[in-house]
Amino acid sequence: MNEIMIRARGIQKAFGDVEVLKGIDLDIPKNEITAITGASGAGKTTLLQILGTLHSPDNGELSIGDRPVHLLKGKELAQFRNRKIGFIFQFHRLLPEFNALENVLMPAWILGNDGAKEKDRAKRLLKDLGLGDRMTHAPNQLSGGEQQRVAAARALMNQPDVVLADEPTGNLDSGNADSLFELFEELRDREGQTFVVVTHNQSMAQRGNNTLRLADGRLIE
Repeated sequence: MNEIMIRARGIQKAFGDVEVLKGIDLDIPKNEITAITGASGAGKTTLLQILGTLHSPDNGELSIGDRPVHLLKGKELAQFRNRKIGFIFQFHRLLPEFNALENVLMPAWILGNDGAKEKDRAKRLLKDLGLGDRMTHAPNQLSGGEQQRVAAARALMNQPDVVLADEPTGNLDSGNADSLFELFEELRDREGQTFVVVTHNQSMAQRGNNTLRLADGRLIE
């Protein structure tokens, strides 16, 4: 069995009186694609945000690559997140004043990396996602599907150990959805990255190495 990349124990999260996660225990293997499925309102996005350190659990422990991230705070947590985790959100969240290539380069710039190597990687990612001729276009000049693919390239820019994706194919047609998932598979195999993908798309979920099902704030075997 592969080494464990993400280990969560007893994760609980409530918003007001609504208990969204009710004690989640999970292990995400390293260098694999794990899909999380479940009905709307099951807590999938909340769980993904906690795994990505965007939200803190009310109770529980979280380790990523043997680092107990539930103990990290402030700047140290932000630095860990930017170096180790890539996010593909359900909504692309591109910066409107920057073109596609610049949006992809943004995570590298945040780390102070602004060389030819970074630009070459950003261009390669965009080309791999069928956007080689759209690099200088602003977000408002791109379709919704193109914006989502730019966001995917941005998430992969810093070669993070973990990529967390919330319905990454939701705005894509079947051809582009296949291309995105093929890129995930290629990066898993070539760069050893670990992917956690929240999806309603059962055919996509079945292409992963593992599938977890969430229902009513609990993982279902």
